[in-house]
Amino acid sequence: MELQQLLKECRQGSITAQKYLFDRYSTPFFLLCRRYMKTDASAEEMLMNGFLKVFGNLAAFEYTSEMASVAWMKRIMVNECLQELRKKNSFLVTTDLAAADARIPEEAISNLSAAEIFRLIGGLPTGYRTVFNLYVMEGISHKEIAGLLGITEGTSKSQLSKARAMLQQLLTQKEMYVKRKSR
Repeated sequence: MELQQLLKECRQGSITAQKYLFDRYSTPFFLLCRRYMKTDASAEEMLMNGFLKVFGNLAAFEYTSEMASVAWMKRIMVNECLQELRKKNSFLVTTDLAAADARIPEEAISNLSAAEIFRLIGGLPTGYRTVFNLYVMEGISHKEIAGLLGITEGTSKSQLSKARAMLQQLLTQKEMYVKRKSR
């Protein structure tokens, strides 16, 4: 079923269409939520809250394209995660890492599976992980991130820099472990 028709039926209150929309997008949106949340359970909760908001806001949503519609739903999911993170966490992380603009070596990344990269990103402190996801994965500017999280642009840039430095450190440790193990 085309997304435009599916959203129209959801707007009209069709439970079948809502289930179909959920089934169609729950996996990618769960993975999106999981990038922000520490546990599967909290990602699942954000997914459910996000879909409730999607269904609740469909009356005001105007379909323009499939891509715009998916982006709208994705934005709702991210906003749900950010709202929850703002409630529970301060984004001013005090961990001090020396590396103002760390670069992650290409070869280190190419040797890792997507699951390993996901695990490394998931291991970052909440503030680092959130800014990293928003900037690198979502393509949101530091100015927008600052507005979303209630921090300054400088803090956003600092969090990203520290996230990169920490990822580089984790990748280096992992690379040394793999080299030692393969000897």
